[in-house]
Amino acid sequence: QVQLVESGGGLVQAGGSLRLSCAASGRTFSSYAMGWFRQAPGKEREFVATISWNIITTYYADSVKGRFTISRDNAKNTVYLQMNSLKPEDTAVYYCAADTRGRAYYSGSYYSKMTAYDYRGQGTQVTVSS
Repeated sequence: QVQLVESGGGLVQAGGSLRLSCAASGRTFSSYAMGWFRQAPGKEREFVATISWNIITTYYADSVKGRFTISRDNAKNTVYLQMNSLKPEDTAVYYCAADTRGRAYYSGSYYSKMTAYDYRGQGTQVTVSS
């Protein structure tokens, strides 16, 4: 079992920054990939970013590339999402997810599918005002 708890969401003006954190517990954090997803009201959940267990590989959605940075501190069992140059369209509930089965990077862009991850947090709200 893995427990994931997100924090760091809030209200920010367009152009501002936020850093989300996701604290993991329950299994060896350094052994599995992590991802961030988001869901805006009335829209489908979408992939944001992912990072491999060894920090070597990261992928981003085109919509956030160059503005968001995913990172992890395996000593602190935490994954981060640094969000800069925020836009109103970034408003959503942000979820972190854990891939403890080793499937996210198995082939193609499967890492961008929530089904690649077997655990998910409760989410944190990010609201960007114009």
